[in-house]
Parts: sequence; C-alpha cells; structure tokens
Amino acid sequence: MSITINGSQGEGGGQILRTALSLSMCTGQALRINNIRGNRKKPGLMRQHLTAVQAAAQICHADVQGDWVGSQELFFKPRQIRGGEYTFNIGTAGSCILVLQTVLPALLRADQPSQIKLSGGTHNPMSPPFHFMQRAFLPLLQKMGAAVEVTLERYGFYPAGGGQLHMRITPSGRLSPLHLPERGLLINAYAESVSAALPRHIAERELAHIQHELGWHDKQLQLLEIDPHQGSGNVLFITQEYEYVTEVFTAFGEKGVSAEAIAANVLKASRHYQASQAVVDQYLADQLLLPMALAGGGSFTTTTWSLHAATNACIIEQYLPIKIEYKKMPNGLIAVTLTSSV
Repeated sequence: MSITINGSQGEGGGQILRTALSLSMCTGQALRINNIRGNRKKPGLMRQHLTAVQAAAQICHADVQGDWVGSQELFFKPRQIRGGEYTFNIGTAGSCILVLQTVLPALLRADQPSQIKLSGGTHNPMSPPFHFMQRAFLPLLQKMGAAVEVTLERYGFYPAGGGQLHMRITPSGRLSPLHLPERGLLINAYAESVSAALPRHIAERELAHIQHELGWHDKQLQLLEIDPHQGSGNVLFITQEYEYVTEVFTAFGEKGVSAEAIAANVLKASRHYQASQAVVDQYLADQLLLPMALAGGGSFTTTTWSLHAATNACIIEQYLPIKIEYKKMPNGLIAVTLTSSV
C-alpha cells in the first residue's frame, strides 16, 4: 500500500517531504510524492532534501526512485528500520537539523542504538538552529520517553556550511502522550551572541542593546567568538527557561543590517512570546506535531497556527489515525489538541 502526497499543497515546502518520509519509515507504508516543493521559486529536491531522502533510505533499506537534485517526484518504499552508525554529508549549508528530524522518529523504533554524524549547516536563517533543537525541542521529546543526545562539534553558518553534529539515539519504542497546560514560572533568561571572522564590536553592540532594553545583568549576556576558519557568521539568541518548557529565539547577522536592528528583531520575538502566555511559540508548536501524533495524543497552547503547521497536520492525518484540532481562545491563544481516532 502506498500513500500519494501532493508536495505543492498548503505551505508547499520541504516540510511536506520530511514529514512524509518520517511517517513512511515509521508506518512501513510506501510514499509517492509529486510536485515536491511546488510553492518554492526553485521547486524540487535541493541538497538538504536529497540528503534527508538518502539518510532515510539507508536507515530502512528503502527502494527509491527519483532521488536526485531537482527531482519533483519521488517514490519511497521502506523496509525494516536498522539502527547503527551512520555518517551523512549535505555538502552545502543546508540544515543538518532538518535532516536529523526526518530520521529521528524512525531511529527511536530501531532494533539497536544509533549514532549519526552529520555535516552541513547548523545555523542558517531558513531552519531551526542547533540551539533550538538542543534546548527547546529535545527536552520535550525526552519527556515523552525518548533517549536522545546531540552534540555540536563545529558551527556551520550560511553560506559556507561545514558544521558538524553528532547524535546518539537509544530506541524507546512508542512515545508517551505529552500535555502542556502551562509553561510554569520563569527560571532563567539569557542572551548569547556567537560570531566568526567578524569584528568583535558587532556582538558587543547586539548584547548591549539587549541589556539596555531588558535591564539584564552582565551574567545574562554571553559573547562567543569561534574559529574564523569555520566561515564568517553571526547569530544572536535569547533563551527563556521556564519550569516546563524552554524557548529559544534567534536572529542572524545580515550584511547592511545594524547590530542594533538584529537585536531588536530577536527582542520582538521574545517579548511577543513572553507577553502571550502561550506554552510554546509557533515554531516549536510545528515541531511537536509529529512526535505527539506518533505518541497518540498531546496538547498545548501556542501564539499562532501557521500555514506551515496546518500543512504538517494535514500530512500527518493522511498517515496516522490521529485528529489534530486547533481553536482560538478568548485570550487570543491557539489551543491545539491531538486525539487518537482509534
């Protein structure tokens, strides 16, 4: 039995492919997807998407057709998921995080522990950065019963790439449903500016702007200069740690954009979340849908129900007996509930 997916539906980007691949591996159902990334200026598989396909195929010994850069159609027929040691190289600054998220759900069901070494982009503007995965996403996955550790061995900024990640996964069987009714009290908050091969004053000004706006102590401000041979780049984080959830907000340095403007961007996102009282921000909400669906249930509140999330939910419901519902509450928050339909 195979499931056919239209890759141009809804948001029409790479997440459709990644979610469908993950679910194909986990359910054993073959996937046929056409119009891959049909809503993008350059449709079809790019290097990071192809690496996700190749990684998935290797892990479950799949039969694959259409696995080349630019391909807009793909057939993927999985077999048994195999744990073990794997090494994948994207070859560009394409996101390592998105490739890992594609294969992680399957490896949690593998026959033995796994280790993955992956090279490519670790911090680029179009995907979740490493720090988001490590601090925001994985702790919630661990609450659901997953045993996963991830290590950043080398930063990989856009456009140079060259970053390296190492992930260890211990099979855990089926995940447990996760319900997040509140974020809890704020325990800690801090900002970090990471830069390579750029003048130090850029990071100093970013952090100074945050300190001025929030009145934070020096100990809440961290500046990290990394090896310039890793390629030039700058990323600014604000991390908010609550009792039950951690959120990470990110802004990237851009040519022609002042350090103060970069800081203002990350401050805006952080303040919006903090004022909303939502449990998770829209990006973490999107990432939680797949593991909660595989667990058979979950719930949370979020700031926004994006087209990206709605598309992701649609793909999930095509594979699993799960109902994903959202509704706007009187306080403006979006309540999301996943319920098994079996």
